[in-house]
Amino acid sequence: MNDPQKPPSFWQVLHSVMAAAFGVQSSKNRARDFTHGKPGQFLLLGLLFTGVFALTLFAIVKLVLHFAGG
Repeated sequence: MNDPQKPPSFWQVLHSVMAAAFGVQSSKNRARDFTHGKPGQFLLLGLLFTGVFALTLFAIVKLVLHFAGG
């Protein structure tokens, strides 16, 4: 299905970043990432994911406080 010599696609990198963020990365995908992935892709998507995640949490807290009358 996947050629082991190919670098991971954008969606595979995104999936790996999200899985790693929640601590559920499979050893097969981790091995693929370390052998064929480019560190810059993971760094960029990791920073982007962290920023979006933090902003989402911030928005949820603001929404809850707004409806709670705070």
